[in-house]
Amino acid sequence: MRATFLYEAGDVRVQDAPDPVIERPTDAIVRVVRSCVCGSDLHPYHTMSAADGPVPMGHEFLGTVEDVGSEVSGFKRGDLVVAPFAFADNTCEFCREGLHTSCPQGGFFAAGVGGAQAEAVRVPQAQGTLVRLPKDVDERLLPSLLTLADVYATGHHAAHQARVEPGDSVTVIGDGAVGLLAVLSAKQLGAERIILMGRHKDRTDLGRYFGATDVVAERGEEGIARVRELTGGHGTRAVLEAVGHMPAYEMAVGAVRPGGVISRVGVPQYEDAPIGFGSLFGPNVTLTGGPAPARAYIEPLLPGVLDGTVEPGRVFDRTLPLEQTPEGYRAMDQREALKVILTP
Repeated sequence: MRATFLYEAGDVRVQDAPDPVIERPTDAIVRVVRSCVCGSDLHPYHTMSAADGPVPMGHEFLGTVEDVGSEVSGFKRGDLVVAPFAFADNTCEFCREGLHTSCPQGGFFAAGVGGAQAEAVRVPQAQGTLVRLPKDVDERLLPSLLTLADVYATGHHAAHQARVEPGDSVTVIGDGAVGLLAVLSAKQLGAERIILMGRHKDRTDLGRYFGATDVVAERGEEGIARVRELTGGHGTRAVLEAVGHMPAYEMAVGAVRPGGVISRVGVPQYEDAPIGFGSLFGPNVTLTGGPAPARAYIEPLLPGVLDGTVEPGRVFDRTLPLEQTPEGYRAMDQREALKVILTP
């Protein structure tokens, strides 16, 4: 089969790779129908050394079941399925608590398993990981269904962890796909004021479509001052940080009101962050977030996607064939594309 590998920073290649096979009775093999490039894929794209490559890439996919192990039931060849970016057994104590990313039997696609930017992928713990979709689903819904694998679920996780509720005030930092879907999720949970911090008009316009009431293009101290100006000097009760870099975290600390919550879902590209008396402790600010347990959210979010009530797939603004995946990375890195969807 053809699959995508990152050799070192900036060097993405689509090449021949062994077809995945059933290795354990809990596995399934899924033929990929749609996959995509994630903003988090750009982190190693910027920094990975040649000594660490090549590594398979991709963790978001829809596909059809080709084969299942002897311990997998309820799925048959041809079933259309979506998988969260982290596989899990869906039965352990952590999964039952909605913490699938902490499942002892779990892990992440592309991290020692095989990437989803490929023609096919092996799915460990398939019984607990895969979610079957309607067989006659309208093809126009595929982009929105694909967002359930990661970016929509992650945006929802940001708002859920911040306990956004009706009437709330929320700041979203980042106008990438996750940030925009955090706006959508905050709106769905009833937020009354949603301030989107972003400076790319095509993206912030989509943010307004999803529910943003205000857009702040300034960054750093100027951005913090603008948020506080919009909120009577206090900041917002919830801040959803969807970037992962230190400047975004520092803006989150500056934009949150006393007693508020910072919810981080951007993969942190730093180890040390302010949490002391002058940042979080003194004003009684809660810090939460983490990798989204997407499997816990797929089924609750699925009906709205299927009936067209929500259209998270609007974050995809470019479609490329798998062979042109390197161009997808380049376009997203240069901000020529918000999020790239890949077809077989």
